[in-house]
Amino acid sequence: MTQQALVDRYGRVATDLRVSLTDRCNLRCTYCMPAEGLAWLPKPSLLTDAEVVRLVRIAVELLGVTEVRFTGGEPLLRPGLVGIVAAAAELRPRPQLSLTTNGIGLARAARQLRAAGLDRVNVSLDALSADTFADLTRRRRLSDVLDGLAAADAAGLRPVKINSVLMRGVNEAEAVPLLRFALAHGYELRFIEQMPLDAGHTWSRAEMITAEEILALLRAEVDLGPDPAHRGAAPAETWLVDGGPAKVGVIASVSRPFCGACDRTRLTADGTIRSCLFSTTETDLRTMLRDGADDAHLAAAWAGAMWAKKPGHDINDVSFLQPARPMSAIGG
Repeated sequence: MTQQALVDRYGRVATDLRVSLTDRCNLRCTYCMPAEGLAWLPKPSLLTDAEVVRLVRIAVELLGVTEVRFTGGEPLLRPGLVGIVAAAAELRPRPQLSLTTNGIGLARAARQLRAAGLDRVNVSLDALSADTFADLTRRRRLSDVLDGLAAADAAGLRPVKINSVLMRGVNEAEAVPLLRFALAHGYELRFIEQMPLDAGHTWSRAEMITAEEILALLRAEVDLGPDPAHRGAAPAETWLVDGGPAKVGVIASVSRPFCGACDRTRLTADGTIRSCLFSTTETDLRTMLRDGADDAHLAAAWAGAMWAKKPGHDINDVSFLQPARPMSAIGG
């Protein structure tokens, strides 16, 4: 039974938990990390599988979380992933379980993850051109990602969602092909504005392709109409394609912030709580956990962290400071 909710001072209630299982990744996307990679978190600092499962259980049983998404880095690199998913699926009330992945290795893991209880996947794919994909990710692994998408669909991990970031001067021409590809295979496409979460802190607003520009690229080839469905706390604003029922979404964190409806809380791979993707402060649960704190004390600390959540991320304010951690170390 829920004892308390993850509510903040502005009345928002966090029911969606994003759990980063590792900061490691097997791609080197230009908008995320340098070609040589990053200094990974030392293994002793990472939550063990049992610690991850315990904190997810506390979130579900004591704090009212109803959705859990496993992220990274690349979560398929976590050896205990299947076991963690299986343990989460056994919780009551059972949360909805999803995975955000770059798709490398998904072809091998999809059926096992489905059998463990995973409900669906989000797969990052920014280009269908092999050369453009290689330029963006610094790896020639496009065929692996496409195979992963197909395997996820075949395993019943639906809806299969695709996350795409458009980069000015790099892959704008991929917008319509990505949409056509998603429509042809029954995948749900979401374009994401590039956010200031890169390791090198080189993000530039001038180089970011905005939601309006993304929609203009699409409207040159397809008809986009308003989606009558209520958006709720979903980060993506969606449009009907050529009258529907197919849809395409845009997550416009920078140009159209949706902080007022945010329902997310984040747990990093090393056991800290982040109340916002762009937080500059964190609450350390790992130390409490390893010092013997009981479930009630861990839940109270988590609730306190969420109560202090700011009203918005302030990206569009001159006072905005980019988090020290890059996206790969936070979890999407």
